[in-house]
Amino acid sequence: MNSNIYKKKILITVKTYPTLSSKYDELVCTAGITEDWEWTRIYPMPFRKFDDYIKYSKYQWVEIDLIKNTSDVRPESFRPYHTPPNIKLLEKVSTWWDKKWSYRKEIVLKNVFTDLEKLILENKSKKWTSLAIFKPTQVLDFIIEEDEREWDSWKLKIIEERSKQINLFEETKVFKVKKKLPYKFKYKFLDDKWKESCLMVEDWEVWELFWRYWQDIKNEKYALEKVRQKYFDDFAKTKDLHFFVWTTREFDGWAHNPFVIIWTFHPPKDERVSLF
Repeated sequence: MNSNIYKKKILITVKTYPTLSSKYDELVCTAGITEDWEWTRIYPMPFRKFDDYIKYSKYQWVEIDLIKNTSDVRPESFRPYHTPPNIKLLEKVSTWWDKKWSYRKEIVLKNVFTDLEKLILENKSKKWTSLAIFKPTQVLDFIIEEDEREWDSWKLKIIEERSKQINLFEETKVFKVKKKLPYKFKYKFLDDKWKESCLMVEDWEVWELFWRYWQDIKNEKYALEKVRQKYFDDFAKTKDLHFFVWTTREFDGWAHNPFVIIWTFHPPKDERVSLF
């Protein structure tokens, strides 16, 4: 095998909600932790186009051949070597068995940041950290803001034309882009230095949650209330909330705060586990 190819066993912990790409149609950024506790970002991943036998779940071990993503300078960034990816699905780390959340916590909470400024400095230093887990000292609010309601029309037209051309020659279903989420979500919080910050939430589950409740009665206000109940009243107030954070490629290494929240980790507060 090519020496530049890495066969990695990764526990998938992150899937962002879909974004449009004129080259790859619809993409989902994926990340996880290797057996050696190394963070790995995998991009591009046209997840919804995958066959069912390679569609991974959150907190599932997978084995995949990767190569360094040379178009992305962030050290944790890789891309699949094969197209489509040769993903082997392995065991899931469930919370329903004897250990419940303990096994997940042993893997995920190996290195937790509590000082956001320290994490930002690491991103701008030789360490160049661009993917980490962060624990807020106190969550102050879950903010909801209106956003653009439609995808970029130029990208959408390219994707639709490509889909039509493919279906002229192949008996395949027309790929339909998911509806754009018409709101932005943010957490406002304090770190262990009592410094207030606000980070965008780009979690796949917030996207799914909004549309699931919207389908009930076609009411956006109702759906937003349900999202806030889950992310603030439940996760922030009753759980041991942590954030999976990473830098956006556009702002990595130079912006005042280049991080966004890409997933939440929310075990019960009362569960105790020795991590080492």
